[in-house]
Amino acid sequence: MTYDRLVCANCAAPVSEGRCPVCRASRERLQQQSGLSGLLAQVSPAALVVLLAVLFAVGLLLHRAG
Repeated sequence: MTYDRLVCANCAAPVSEGRCPVCRASRERLQQQSGLSGLLAQVSPAALVVLLAVLFAVGLLLHRAG
């Protein structure tokens, strides 16, 4: 989940806006944690399905060839 959809329990504003210290701390923590998960979060679900289908097809081809 991305922090732009989270709502702060302290000020009831979106965390991405960083209106209060709690929002800003949460936003910083989430930005630091977004390493590989941040990269995967940018990929659409349709692209992930296509990638899995391609990997499955390659696996089937390798299995039949061997």
